[in-house]
Amino acid sequence: MKLQFKHQKFQADAAKAVVDVFAGQPYLTPSYMMDKGDGSYQIELDEEEKFTGWRNERIIPALSDARILENLQKIQRANQIAPSPKLEGRYNLTIEMETGVGKTYTYIKTMYELNKHYGWSKFIVVVPSIAIREGVYKSFQVTQEHFAEEYGKKIRFFIYNSAKLTEIDRFASDSSVNVMIINSQAFNARGKDARRIYMKLDEFRSRRPIEIIAKTNPVMIIDEPQSVEGKQTKERLKEFCPLLTLRYSATHKSDNLYNMIYRLDAMEAYNKRLVKKISVKGITETGSTATEGYVYLESINLSKADPTATIQFDYKGAVSVRKVTRKVGIGFNLYDNSNNMEEYRDNFVVKFIDGRDNHVEFLNGIKIFAGDVVGKVSEEQLRRIQIRETILSHIERERQLFHKGIKVLSLFFIDEVAKYKQYDASGKPYNGMYADMFEEEYTDILANIQREFGDNEYMNYLDSIKPQDTHAGYFSIDKKGKLTDSKISDKTEKTSDDIDAYDLIMKNKELLLDRDPKNSPVRFIFSHSALREGWDNPNVFQICTLKQSSSDVRKRQEVGRGLRLCVNQDGERMDANILGNDVHNINVLTVIASESYDSFAKGLQSELADAVAGRPVAITADLFKEKVIRDINGNEQVVDNDMAQAIYFDMVVNGYVDKKGALTDKYYADKANGSIQVAEEVADCADAVLEIVDSIYDSNAMKLENARDKNVELQLDPDKLAMPQFKALWERISPKSVYVVDFDTDELVQKAITCLNRKLRVSKIFFKVETGTIEEIKSKDALLSGESFVKEQSAVYDASRKIHASSSVKYDLIGKLVEETGLTRKAVVKILAGIEKTVFDQFKDNPEEFIIKAAALINDEKATAIIQHITYSILDEHYSTEIFTEPTMKGKLGVNAMKVQKHLYDHIVFDSSNEHDFATDLDTNTDVAVYVKLPDGFYISTPVGHYNPDWAIAFYEGTVKHIYFVAETKGSMSSMQLRLIEESKIHCAREHFKAISSGEVVYDVVDSYQELLNKVMR
Repeated sequence: MKLQFKHQKFQADAAKAVVDVFAGQPYLTPSYMMDKGDGSYQIELDEEEKFTGWRNERIIPALSDARILENLQKIQRANQIAPSPKLEGRYNLTIEMETGVGKTYTYIKTMYELNKHYGWSKFIVVVPSIAIREGVYKSFQVTQEHFAEEYGKKIRFFIYNSAKLTEIDRFASDSSVNVMIINSQAFNARGKDARRIYMKLDEFRSRRPIEIIAKTNPVMIIDEPQSVEGKQTKERLKEFCPLLTLRYSATHKSDNLYNMIYRLDAMEAYNKRLVKKISVKGITETGSTATEGYVYLESINLSKADPTATIQFDYKGAVSVRKVTRKVGIGFNLYDNSNNMEEYRDNFVVKFIDGRDNHVEFLNGIKIFAGDVVGKVSEEQLRRIQIRETILSHIERERQLFHKGIKVLSLFFIDEVAKYKQYDASGKPYNGMYADMFEEEYTDILANIQREFGDNEYMNYLDSIKPQDTHAGYFSIDKKGKLTDSKISDKTEKTSDDIDAYDLIMKNKELLLDRDPKNSPVRFIFSHSALREGWDNPNVFQICTLKQSSSDVRKRQEVGRGLRLCVNQDGERMDANILGNDVHNINVLTVIASESYDSFAKGLQSELADAVAGRPVAITADLFKEKVIRDINGNEQVVDNDMAQAIYFDMVVNGYVDKKGALTDKYYADKANGSIQVAEEVADCADAVLEIVDSIYDSNAMKLENARDKNVELQLDPDKLAMPQFKALWERISPKSVYVVDFDTDELVQKAITCLNRKLRVSKIFFKVETGTIEEIKSKDALLSGESFVKEQSAVYDASRKIHASSSVKYDLIGKLVEETGLTRKAVVKILAGIEKTVFDQFKDNPEEFIIKAAALINDEKATAIIQHITYSILDEHYSTEIFTEPTMKGKLGVNAMKVQKHLYDHIVFDSSNEHDFATDLDTNTDVAVYVKLPDGFYISTPVGHYNPDWAIAFYEGTVKHIYFVAETKGSMSSMQLRLIEESKIHCAREHFKAISSGEVVYDVVDSYQELLNKVMR
């Protein structure tokens, strides 16, 4: 398998933020004569060429600190980051990126962009450990071809090794892009070998390696600075003489936030579905003085029939007592079914099973909830429950994803190898306690698995893998080839610097993703808890820590190994571009905790809250003040005090903010239903206002899912599938189509000219100079607020007075517009030549804003032209009804799931109150024969992405005019720009259904069942 990489906007934005700080720096690639060293050595013919060095050009004098600070503040405001009052050194920039979103990919892309814009070609990546060093090196390897395709060149990268000093010479003398990866111990630790980088070395012509490196003026990238930058290391880093330093991490320390320019924190990554959703399976020990009897409630099972419960209890066999698992109903007697064990004699009979809150009550009054265990529970038994729950979650996820070609992996962290693998006196390995538990539980679960319709291929897959082959240990290996505990190098961080284990993990990363059992039967991985840093695998869907949770091990660190979005067998990332709204149905990381859901969730939530501590925590008028908002045409304005008050007051009036400034349930409900209202003064900037609102920290936005809550799994009703009304509906809507776009470029050019003349307005860059004095200091608050200063006079210097803020910067206007719009140079020249002189003259006032706004307006016209000239044609290919059997849809009864009668499934899962009400009306109306909420696998291709209609409905013949109807009820786009895209998709959907059904299927957008009736009755 070869992993595929995509161009993602947030990664490009992070790279652009760094590049734009130095806007005005020219493209230069200076050379110099390197230090040849001393001593006796043979002079070579290519001596001069060999010792010609290439360095990064320093920042030109014209690009002053004041100018760079201005660039920095502009970028910060655009990225909703508080502007820095000053530069923190020359130059330090901080980039925050959540674990799992591609931090290493982002800084590699940034290297290419800095080289492309300014010619800088020398980079050093400093990492805190061997673990991360190996992971970074692997990332450079696997992304090399991807970036070469985009930029037309490859980076030369190497790991610093004091025994291979020729690499240092090559780093300095090679004119291409060079990257040295070094772990901080190599220049910071004590000991002779560690300090060789500072020594005059005979084998290096009596030169110091650090001096050769420093002469190149490298750009330094620090990966995980919170783990690198101790007091001593900070001083050592200065000896590299970096041109600038970029710091990348998900968990920066608050005192090391030097000039942050880009932030993609845990909350934003989670809400934008760039990482997996986190689900927690908790296990709670419930002390009960009423009994010594052991009972573990695994789950409540809901279906059309009466609810059942899956419980585990003791059973007295012929030789010993063992644990057994049974699916039970009301009246089940544990005493009778345990072979008359005394601990269950006292009325241990199931009295009640409640699916609303997942509990079982016995006649003796004992009540337990899913995940609860009562009675005598040893440490060993708790670990067995964890292993079993991990296997159950694995099988459930694997079954769901099998037909999508996605390999599912589960990861167990343990604290000592002996619990997994042991060796006899002759060195022959045998199972440790955990390996035995795993094989016993795995065998039991597979023996009792319920086979379902269409499951044959998956069952054959399970049958082809032996229990002993499907788990493996990834640990360090000693000199005799035995697995051994990793050597902990960092007592505070609990991480390992054991290169053997990392080599094994890294070299097998792609192999682990191969689903062919002949190549890779391993699906369950046991690893040392010290190996928690520096590697991850995108297809880890379950993480289980089989050790006592301690306060020094951070939960966020544990889940970080499985946050990355998964890939399929083609190495393709399963993100929103592929899955649309299904991202968090497919990408779910389940943590099997050794504590209750509430306890684990509270701990992780607390860590996440600390991680996003820089965010505001309440809605106030000050939240909006001084923010830059943009309307749908790209016009910007700064929110003043009056406008900020109006926005805040409107949110209070609409019931979106409570007394403490927290967002209310009404806000989230209106947002889900697409009916958010904003103040009239900013109605055309609604998307920008909501972006500011969503920037506050809200624990509800990152609430962890309780894996036991989703107790309803939708079951397809074969009788509904066989109904003649559904068959007729499906016959008409299942054909696929292809579209063609045929528009006239000259027509587009003319429309773009008209649009630019009408809408392109660029603000001038000017300096405002104000003077004032302190007349009286009334109070400390007056000083802090600035009220003590009395303004006396002001003057404005603008472009008309020949003071240009950007006069030293040259712009390729045509090239930039070609790059941003995808049009030919010829078309762009025609557009620029056709616009009015006064419009074009705005370019010299503010070139950057001119390019951004002009490109946006041209792209709008281009999108409109594409949609207006699109035609669909029917294909012979049809969607199969298998799209209804492939996905596993689950919900919680009474929360986001309800029982229904006319739906294709026995229940329905709804996303908003609108959907709930719409489904209720459909289900109770006598005119409706059958309906289905269409799965995301059913989509229409459009030029602006896949489009998934919401509902397909068949009415009884004779009751309405239009029998077959496809409805869209979402309307959940908060962004004005996204609404335009949604309108384009809806237009395409209308054209698609016209093409495939000859008018028999009506497609329309409705916001209620009453509106649907109005449409079908016409």
